[in-house]
Amino acid sequence: MCGIVGVLGNHEVAPILVEALKRLEYRGYDSAGIATIHDGHLGRRRAVGKLVNLSDKLVHEPLAGKAGIGHTRWATHGAATERNAHPHQSGPVAVVHNGIIENFRQLRDELRGDGLAPETQTDTEVVSLLCQNYMRQGLGPVEAATATIGRLRGAFALAFLFDGEPDLMVAARKGSPLAIGHAEDEGEMYVGSDAIALGPLTDRITYLEEGDIAVITRAGATIHDVHGRLANRPVQRVPADHARVEKGGYKHFMAKEMAEQPGVLKDTLDAYVKDGRLALPGAADAALPFADLDRLTLVACGTAHYACHVAKYWFETLARLPVEIDVASEFRYRQPPLPARSMALVVSQSGETADTLAAMRYVKDEGLKVGAIVNVEGSTIARESDAVIRTLAGTEIGVASTKAFTGQLMVLALLALRAAEARGTLSPEEISRHLAALEAMPGLAHQALQLSERITEMSHPLSEARDVLFLGRGAMYPLALEGALKLKEISYIHAEGYASGELKHGPIALIDRTVPVIVLAPRDALFEKTVSNMQEVMAREGRVVLVTDAEGAAEAGDGVWHIVRMPTLADPLFAPLLYAIPAQLIAYHTAVAKGTDVDQPRNLAKSVTVE
Repeated sequence: MCGIVGVLGNHEVAPILVEALKRLEYRGYDSAGIATIHDGHLGRRRAVGKLVNLSDKLVHEPLAGKAGIGHTRWATHGAATERNAHPHQSGPVAVVHNGIIENFRQLRDELRGDGLAPETQTDTEVVSLLCQNYMRQGLGPVEAATATIGRLRGAFALAFLFDGEPDLMVAARKGSPLAIGHAEDEGEMYVGSDAIALGPLTDRITYLEEGDIAVITRAGATIHDVHGRLANRPVQRVPADHARVEKGGYKHFMAKEMAEQPGVLKDTLDAYVKDGRLALPGAADAALPFADLDRLTLVACGTAHYACHVAKYWFETLARLPVEIDVASEFRYRQPPLPARSMALVVSQSGETADTLAAMRYVKDEGLKVGAIVNVEGSTIARESDAVIRTLAGTEIGVASTKAFTGQLMVLALLALRAAEARGTLSPEEISRHLAALEAMPGLAHQALQLSERITEMSHPLSEARDVLFLGRGAMYPLALEGALKLKEISYIHAEGYASGELKHGPIALIDRTVPVIVLAPRDALFEKTVSNMQEVMAREGRVVLVTDAEGAAEAGDGVWHIVRMPTLADPLFAPLLYAIPAQLIAYHTAVAKGTDVDQPRNLAKSVTVE
């Protein structure tokens, strides 16, 4: 959620820190700050709100120094105030922290007994206070930081800076991602919670593993693992697109990322389909024993969870493989039984989602294999899984996922076909027909994006609604859930998704002329039933927005408020891949009409790295 950056440099570090933090704004935050060392002493500047407020403060109150740490905070413990903003400083120690310290109350009480009273409402302050306490007892900076880290329970990424130590930074990671950046030439080192933050500084990255503690100087980094043993973590080259965050002429990152979806779908197909045949990466394919499974468990959070709901239809329809879906935050706590002839697939855009990572580790502890569908190659979930299938969406900055979602859907569709192939539930001819339908999807997605102007017209009346319902049947039902989530995320309009057949089991009580109902319905075997549901809505003066193809539009009858005409699909089974686009466009244009912050909606963060 929050963002960390640290620099041991050869130039004034304050502007470098602020610029790096700007690249982490997409993660979500409500305050920001930096600390530097100048003439041997720590100095801090912090501000509530956007980074421009911190930049303005630095104009009037400059902060010198060539070593520093910075942070964008998303409030958990304590309100979004300057006092609660990071970095926290206690005597000779400054700290920035992502995550949650679960035992902070016990530590705070202990520190009060030693005469060190907190000044903030945060859990993080106990880290700097505890380190200060150890230094008062005679420990050096590294030893004090190491002892402090050993006392902490919870999830954290930490970076420490010390008075009188302009060539030293200590970093640690447990449950929250952290990376070290290496300059091409000796003399500069960096720390970041995200490789994106370090993009302009270096493409040479070392990812810390769970429990690692790193002692960083300008000459390099020494890393010890969770057992205190010297660890040799590799330096990796991060592809340039992982650090690219330009809008490319679009008003919002979300608009740019929606427009990139045809390319994402094509890149995924090019990577995993060769000469009309499925060609998954060899190591991943070998670790996915679909033919031997009695059950597949899909685990994810948020939008990725809805991608799993769509995939359930595909795996069960095409491969006749029973699928169980779980929200990652619930999965390990209910300790689900996992049969021997089963495996799990976890889905995460960032590859750092805390609940999904914990669910994956639960499955592995139970002795089963876990595959991962992720968008970030060097992420923790990618490194710890038995099989990795990348979604190839490139960097996604907008908090509301768009191209990563359709990338996940394409990978899951291909995996469902691979499962059908392995289990012999489809003939080669049937698989070829389904692949041909998927290969047509990039072109159809391009056509769907041309509906943006039509959707803009209806977004203004939609933006005035307080409640919106989304309806869908079959594989379109989870897409209705996703469409409602998108609208909630960025427009702040209350929205709910339902299976169309559930309308009379409660939701129809909400219908009146003030409640728009968005129906996602390609002309398929269930379309006539969907039309009946629409008639029930319109009989109660509900305003229906029907998203369908030309044949569906012709059969819909009179009384529909708006019709969004989609390209016709050869294979309606894969309609969610295409119909995700108008659902995204509806949310986007409605949010723009309301004037909300599309890319950084309130209270949300791109990567949820704490429970």
